[in-house]
Amino acid sequence: MNLYTFGPVATVLDAAYSLITGLAAALHPLLGASSSALTIVLITLLVRAILIPVGLSQARAAQQRTRLAPHLAELQRRHRKDREALQRATMKLYADEKASPLAGCLPLLLQIPVVSTIYALFILPTINGHPNSLLSDTLFGIPLGSNFAHLISTGSLTWPAFAVFAALIALIACVAQVSRRLLPQPIATPAAAPATPGMPDLSGLTRILGFLPFMTAVIAAFVPLAAGLYLLVTVSWSLGERLILRRIVGAGGEAHPVPLPS
Repeated sequence: MNLYTFGPVATVLDAAYSLITGLAAALHPLLGASSSALTIVLITLLVRAILIPVGLSQARAAQQRTRLAPHLAELQRRHRKDREALQRATMKLYADEKASPLAGCLPLLLQIPVVSTIYALFILPTINGHPNSLLSDTLFGIPLGSNFAHLISTGSLTWPAFAVFAALIALIACVAQVSRRLLPQPIATPAAAPATPGMPDLSGLTRILGFLPFMTAVIAAFVPLAAGLYLLVTVSWSLGERLILRRIVGAGGEAHPVPLPS
């Protein structure tokens, strides 16, 4: 079964198609064939603006992780020979502080449907039974439906296309590097800490989250140019938003002390 022809999915795609083509038509007198690219940027900004409250909760979650990290390390030291006691103490600490070790992932999860929709709109020849005119739209002369990996594999990569995709991927990687240098990264569980039955080992997950922006640069090479443009705008927004919210919420090192459970 083709997922894109499934009733609810096809309806969502058709609505998104109408939105993008309608905005692009309004912008076409000013930008010509690049109007769809600007529409993608505007939609990305709209989505991220809607997610500002979620970004605020993410910033608070990062503050909580920073604040709780030394207490979690102390619990691991105190109960290193009693895994059940460590599990109980860790769960109690999270419960008392109304915190979650997985908090802060919501903005990423909420954007997955948006990226998936944009991806579909620029790979499908038809949308809900009608021709997909978006495939003929371009950015700097490069079709928004083209992707870097496919152009290389088919030997059809031109120098203009290489320049556009290289600039896009490099910009995403630069934003990732700036983010890692300026912003605190997720704090992983110390490697020496014993595993706790019933408690997920989050050290690997936090390391992956720290490199997620660089993974975004890799993904941009395998998705349509339109989806890569969305990724560039959203990671840039994330960097600016986190810098601003860090000042509003606080860097995380000045919170009140947390009483350790016994």
